[in-house]
Amino acid sequence: MFGKTLVKEMISRSAENKADRRRFLQSAGALGLGVVGGGVLTSPAVAAPAQEATTAAAAAAPSDGAVLNFALNLEYLEAEFYLHAVNGEGLADNFTTGKGTRGGVTGGRAVKFDTPAIRQYAQEIANDERAHVNFLRGALGKAAVSRPAINIRDSFTAAARAAGVIGATETFDPYANENNFLLAAYLFEDVGVTAYKGAAPLITNKTYLEAAAGILAVEAYHAATIRTSLFEKDMAATVAKLSAARDSLDGRTDLDQGITANGRANINPTNKSGIAYSRTPGQVLNIVYLNPGKVSKGGFYPKGLNGAVRVSG
Repeated sequence: MFGKTLVKEMISRSAENKADRRRFLQSAGALGLGVVGGGVLTSPAVAAPAQEATTAAAAAAPSDGAVLNFALNLEYLEAEFYLHAVNGEGLADNFTTGKGTRGGVTGGRAVKFDTPAIRQYAQEIANDERAHVNFLRGALGKAAVSRPAINIRDSFTAAARAAGVIGATETFDPYANENNFLLAAYLFEDVGVTAYKGAAPLITNKTYLEAAAGILAVEAYHAATIRTSLFEKDMAATVAKLSAARDSLDGRTDLDQGITANGRANINPTNKSGIAYSRTPGQVLNIVYLNPGKVSKGGFYPKGLNGAVRVSG
């Protein structure tokens, strides 16, 4: 059975709007949690120490709505990046409104793809990312945050300089050619996979968890497609530099891998158990803010994210 405090916490954390909280309460009853029939909400019993610890942990964690809004911020960035690459323009205005200050997008233009297959990959990924934005906005309803200010142009140059891919005075245009596009996409995709895996334990609503797992799977397909394309182009050396730079931003733990290992293909970056890596929201923000410290803005988000989860480190 669940204690009164924990049940209330779970309901309040299930989303940032009343409709989703009602749906969560209905699901809780359907799952036999004894919320109503067992009289738990009115029971005067004192919670056991273990239960109190669980309640405290739940209270300290971000709400499901906050986690989904964190994911929505990331999806805005990916959608803008890919849509500009294939269509020359980003999200329609009606996909970018919501809570918080809506920002513009700096940089972005159509890529002149030389390989028809890579253009098709890019188009499919762009469509998926736009669909992710639409889905998350629909799930969050009025609680959805607006698109924050995004800087594509300057951030990729800063990342490429830090990685040693270009010189200290050179610029990196992710839309200049398909090779640059693939390198830029690599910088995003692995982060997306680790972000969703790291956020999964924070989600209490099973419906949202299933949806997040579905998006995680799609992001993993995207990452594998980009990594395979880079491997086929024999770009492992450049990718290794980006991987090392990215890994240097999120702490001492090694959570990153290039596209080769011991001279062979490494399309799926995993630990010794064959399991994908996880990053906490703070670690993800270290990467997208391009700053290893504890900050609330920078890099791809010059004014920070919209929503409750916005501080890195």
